[in-house]
Amino acid sequence: MTQTNADLLFELGTEELPAGPLATMAEALGSSILDGLTHHGLEYGSSKIFATPRRLAVLVAGVSLVAPDKTVEALGPPVTAARDKQGDWTPAALGFAKKQGVDVTDLTVIEASKGDRLGVRRTESGARAVAVLPEILANAVASIPVTKRMRWGRERHEFLRPIQWVLALLDTQVIDVVIMGITSDRQTLGHRFHHREAITLASPAKYEETLLAAYVLADFDLRRERIRSQVVAIADGLQANAVIDETLLNEVTGLVEWPVALQGSFDPAFLEVPAGAVISSMKEHQKYFHLVSNEGDLLPLFITISNIESNRPASVIAGNERVIRPRLSDAAFFFETDKATPLADRGSRLEGIVFQQKLGSVADKTRRIVALSSWIAEALGADIGVTQKAATLAKCDLVTDLVLEFPDLQGIAGAHYAHHDGESESVASAIEEHYWPRFSGDQLPNSAEASAVALADRLDTLVGIFGIGQAPTGSKDPFALRRGALAVIRLLVNLDSPLTLLDLAQRAVREYPENLLDSDTAAAVTEYTLERFRSWYDDQNIAVEVLRAVLATGITGPAEVDRRVSALNVFAGTEAAIALAAANKRVANILSKSGETRAGTPMPNLFDQPAEKQLYETLEGLKAGVAKNISAGDYAAALSKLATLQAPVDSFFEEVMVNADDSAIRDNRHELLAALRNAFTGIADFALLGGGGK
Repeated sequence: MTQTNADLLFELGTEELPAGPLATMAEALGSSILDGLTHHGLEYGSSKIFATPRRLAVLVAGVSLVAPDKTVEALGPPVTAARDKQGDWTPAALGFAKKQGVDVTDLTVIEASKGDRLGVRRTESGARAVAVLPEILANAVASIPVTKRMRWGRERHEFLRPIQWVLALLDTQVIDVVIMGITSDRQTLGHRFHHREAITLASPAKYEETLLAAYVLADFDLRRERIRSQVVAIADGLQANAVIDETLLNEVTGLVEWPVALQGSFDPAFLEVPAGAVISSMKEHQKYFHLVSNEGDLLPLFITISNIESNRPASVIAGNERVIRPRLSDAAFFFETDKATPLADRGSRLEGIVFQQKLGSVADKTRRIVALSSWIAEALGADIGVTQKAATLAKCDLVTDLVLEFPDLQGIAGAHYAHHDGESESVASAIEEHYWPRFSGDQLPNSAEASAVALADRLDTLVGIFGIGQAPTGSKDPFALRRGALAVIRLLVNLDSPLTLLDLAQRAVREYPENLLDSDTAAAVTEYTLERFRSWYDDQNIAVEVLRAVLATGITGPAEVDRRVSALNVFAGTEAAIALAAANKRVANILSKSGETRAGTPMPNLFDQPAEKQLYETLEGLKAGVAKNISAGDYAAALSKLATLQAPVDSFFEEVMVNADDSAIRDNRHELLAALRNAFTGIADFALLGGGGK
């Protein structure tokens, strides 16, 4: 029986690749190979990628050895232009036939979208995998995203790291391809220390298990989970909890081929240093996982991942303990040295740190934050004294040695130094928490005072950067304005504050020198920030139409927006909501075409149809209750009342001719429709609903 498909294995062997881009590079290689197969019409089954520090590999099962034949068409001139009045072939037809290498009589009529055309149909033989794979593989390597390239030897080849070997097999056959001067074969290499001998691979199917026997766990995901389980097992044995940061876990996975977790320790005296500095030293510089007690306190222990299965693990552990001690000693030294100068005395040094060239120094920013946060604190009913003190000291730790060495300790270091300086717990906490939330899903400040400073900090940046015309464009957002705007929304929703984004932005603009910022800055910042609701609600599976319907009312208070959206999202999928949304669209169209602005004050004595009288009376009966619900923020109750309008609205449109011949009656019916529309737009513009929520 003739073989119709085969497994494909391609492996690019290199010197140790950086851990960060490893998985992304492997994914790009795999995607490009599959795209190449598809382009040539070669079918395939499952695929799998592999990535270790020394290799990127792709295994594709069931690749067709030969693609199906295909019919291709070449279209020539329209049939109407193929012959002249005498019936002879025109130059256009003769030229096309010559170009296609056929006699003009061999041309056929092909039906096309713009009329019949002369053309040629040919059957092309399907691509042979062995013939096209060299090109596919070479192109796939060339398409791997590489930010920093290097050269090696005397060649001019460039890649992230020098290429050492190339393996390319289609079942048992070697695919002949040259990658950056290296000719492919069937050999690969195992672990650099545990298995130094070259490995000759008979077929792709044995790839993973062959490498495993050579101390290489090639599957990135399996290697990551092995590391996780080893770390958890060690922590459980110590009755402790391992803090496994996913970013760190991925990075460590990219550093090893044969992970072996080992537990080390450090001098408990270093626990006097802020935990963040100790953790940063271990995590950022040594790639250690730290351990905490059941109460969450940092323990003088760590777990490191070795790339060898040592006969003397104690020596490996001792080496790691020896390496981390100087880093922790540095952190301890900076911490003790910094405490000699109170935070308050560091404020003057902020004059020398540029926040943004046009917007001044960090000291200038601090003065604006103090003023803005005080106004916010008053609006929130927070302690103004605590807020002002925290805002004054919030950025002072930027000029400490500890933060200069460990930038991620901003705020954390400030809180420690504030405690040391005798500041209150409220002030110290607000200094740390004004950076919260640091990222999407992060915790929010625990106090109104910290929230006031957090809001002021972000709003100052938003209006400042927008005001000088440097709003984010595309993927460029150097001041993290998207994250800052979303943080403002989360903070205000969490506070359940009546503060509006427009009022806040206008107040923030006022703290800048006159005429420094564009005149429309507050409006632009408000619109931009409200747009961040889209991504937030998308994560909650709330349709964008629901948000648009609420924002169309012109409200800019995030807490108010959230209450309305939450209630409307529940209501939007009901039968009543779907019917009323359609009715509102119809009403909006009618009123728009009338060309007049209506107050919504119909005159009952002009009603001459029972259906319009019934709609009016139902509306009047609801007004007070709906207004009371809206005033109390109980939008679910208000919507429930408005839902009772479905029947009278349906009857009105079935039985009443809105655009009556009598202008007085017509105008009065328009006023009734305006009253109906006003009843809904007190919550949202129902005409913008798409018929239901997600």
